[in-house]
Amino acid sequence: MTAFILWYLVVTLLGWLTFPLVHVLFPALKDRGYALARTAGLLIWGYVFWMFVSLGFARNDLGGIFLSLTVIVGLSIWALYIHYSSLVIFLRTNKALILTTEILFLVAFAFLATVRAANPELASTEKPMELAFINGIMRSETFPPQDPWLSGYAISYYYFGYVMTAMLARLANISGSMAHNLMTSLIFALGAVGAFGIVNNLLNIGRGQQDADSDAKRGISSTFYGLLAPLFLLLVSNFETLLEVFHRLGWGWTKNAETGEWTGAFWKWLDMKELSQPPVEPFSWIPDRYLWWWRASRVIQDYDMLGGHREVIDEFPFFSFLLGDLHPHVLAIPFGLLAVSVAMNIFLGGWRGKLETFGVRLYTNAGGFFFAALVLGGLAFLNTWDILISAALIVLAYVLWRVREEGWSWHRLEDILVLGLPLGVLSLVLYFPFYLGFSSQAGGILPNFMYPTRGTHFWVMWGTLLIPIFCYLLYLALQARADGLPSDSMLSPNWKLGLSLGLGFTLLLFVFTILLGLIGSAAEKDYVAAFLASQNMTASQFFGATSMRRLSYIGSLITLLAVFIPSLAFLFPRNPEAKVDSTESNASPLVSSSLSLHFTFLLLALGSILILAPEFVFLRDQFGYRINTVFKFYYQAWILWSLAAAFGVGYLLQNLHGRAVNIGFRALIGLVIFTGLLYPVFGLMTKTDNFKPVFGYNLDDFERIKRENPDDAAGIAFLTSQPEGVIAEAVGGSYSYYARVSAFTGYQTVLGWPGHEAQWRGSYEPQGTREDDMELLYTTPRWEEAQSILQKYNIRYVFIGNLERVSIPVNEEKFRLHLLPIFQQGSTIIYEVP
Repeated sequence: MTAFILWYLVVTLLGWLTFPLVHVLFPALKDRGYALARTAGLLIWGYVFWMFVSLGFARNDLGGIFLSLTVIVGLSIWALYIHYSSLVIFLRTNKALILTTEILFLVAFAFLATVRAANPELASTEKPMELAFINGIMRSETFPPQDPWLSGYAISYYYFGYVMTAMLARLANISGSMAHNLMTSLIFALGAVGAFGIVNNLLNIGRGQQDADSDAKRGISSTFYGLLAPLFLLLVSNFETLLEVFHRLGWGWTKNAETGEWTGAFWKWLDMKELSQPPVEPFSWIPDRYLWWWRASRVIQDYDMLGGHREVIDEFPFFSFLLGDLHPHVLAIPFGLLAVSVAMNIFLGGWRGKLETFGVRLYTNAGGFFFAALVLGGLAFLNTWDILISAALIVLAYVLWRVREEGWSWHRLEDILVLGLPLGVLSLVLYFPFYLGFSSQAGGILPNFMYPTRGTHFWVMWGTLLIPIFCYLLYLALQARADGLPSDSMLSPNWKLGLSLGLGFTLLLFVFTILLGLIGSAAEKDYVAAFLASQNMTASQFFGATSMRRLSYIGSLITLLAVFIPSLAFLFPRNPEAKVDSTESNASPLVSSSLSLHFTFLLLALGSILILAPEFVFLRDQFGYRINTVFKFYYQAWILWSLAAAFGVGYLLQNLHGRAVNIGFRALIGLVIFTGLLYPVFGLMTKTDNFKPVFGYNLDDFERIKRENPDDAAGIAFLTSQPEGVIAEAVGGSYSYYARVSAFTGYQTVLGWPGHEAQWRGSYEPQGTREDDMELLYTTPRWEEAQSILQKYNIRYVFIGNLERVSIPVNEEKFRLHLLPIFQQGSTIIYEVP
């Protein structure tokens, strides 16, 4: 409880310290960046601290953390001095917004902290890896931080989020395992207020253009409907749990009275693994199958042409928080929302100015340009996958603002380059020390011929967002016609252009896929040749069969184009530079909200591209198919589409007229939200044991180690009090208990999870013979052989616990004769090398 309160106070104080600065940085937003202040403060603070330590200006300790904080304090004092009057006016006139934001942050933070305290385990999936990074960073005196799972090496991963976690952990003087769970809760809370701020700002665009009473009412409703954003982003989930309920109730199944066999044609057609299995009697309405909640993140089903199944990851935010994951894609959520807000501020003309270099003119101010680069570079450091879509969003927002200012011309292509290139370069330069030691498994683009997404699975995955989005787009299309807008209005959709761009982009992706297979690089051709051989097909046979499969799965593509094409038609209207006078008293909601509508079309279009891309291509990695590309692209698309869906629902609730239409829409959206919340409700019941944890509430997972492996726990606790050194421990596979000593201490081990180290570094080469050497160290009876390994890796501590004794035939005699046992409890013993 103390750690939770301390984290809350520190992050809240950080937000207040940063707000004068963000008030200056976001002049076009209604809330002046208030909802983003904590996230922006954490980004700037973390960046300055990391850079100071990387360059040797500070050490990785409390002194360095507080020194870095003085930079924010100095910037905010300057902003407060320059803009004191406007800041005071904002605080006096936006009390409801401020109160709502503060309550939302506290409730969200407390909610997920309670969830994590009821189920704090960090033993499954990649949570031990994340814990190892946090503890490894806390143990590193300088940066780049040491890799706890590969002695002698620095971390080769996007670790910025773990630097922030370690900073807060050191301030609160808590363990890495407790910090892991608190950071997960903090990311949830920052995501909640960030999403709320975006949609609240969008709903407030156009305020002040009507009479005072209607304007005040709209402000209140905008604040209330802004809460739809965290609901759709963080809580609403896909339709899979609804299917779990139907399956548990036995719906769609028939039992043969004589044989006792079950038949379920619908479930067989649905083809979603465990749901294809017969239900268990007696029936119930609460899913209780082992790990039933996991299936919601594996909705998409891929098969090769021989019928072999390939798992696809299609996570969404609440699954990540239910799992307790603190992977980079989760850590990046609030900072991705910060990038969306940067794009919105640019789109609304918030950074008007003029920068000229070498005869090239950029219409923005220096402060805004630098902050945008800081955000983009931070995203690359947090989760490299996020930088491309965030950069595209910011650059396109700038181009669309320039269109409103000067209209369409070839100069707009120049705007893309004039902003995009220097912004990209600066974002890399600002974080240059990170790239010096970073390597990646990504190795180009490969064609996806045979893995299109089935329409059924697509709707199960995206239906809770698609229904609000379609209602929103349909309303706008009908309203544009009903308002009788002239053909040259910037609000009149250009259906021909939208259709051409949507179909053209899809066709371009398809042609690009074919070209990759025919005239790609040598590596790409080798991949295609090897794959054809594995499928026992010639190229023509394979192309024909995969084309037929794509046609049979056309439902997903049609659905996607039904979002993509209207979004483009509205985004690029017939006369985008036409000036619309929204101040007239009879201006329609469509006119007064035109800017907010256009920004959501940009979100929808980019989200559609993210979902469309894995239908045709994927990024080459060690998996060899689209599993990781779908995972990363879908996750980013969920963020963009959930914001658009939340805004769409709020906008319609504000503007729908007619009793029957209102009731119908509210009933439909209520049903969608209800079904979307089935996963959080049942998932939390399952994971927290109905919020009645057997061992009580505790945020520290090390308490579990004490219960399950008391001897190991005692040895690990002892090591944390000893001078740092390289550890020898058993080496084993990923997603396991192996590498547990280094994970909980942060000390380097010779080798942790070999598969993950290979992913982070692009190959197994840096590992060399470490895995074999560790086995030889424990098994050899010859001291000379063991001694050479100890010296080779500079090993200081040899850890022998139950895991080592069970997984390796340990020959301990040589250690007893030549090394000093510095700890022993039960079956666990630690030897120190002189």
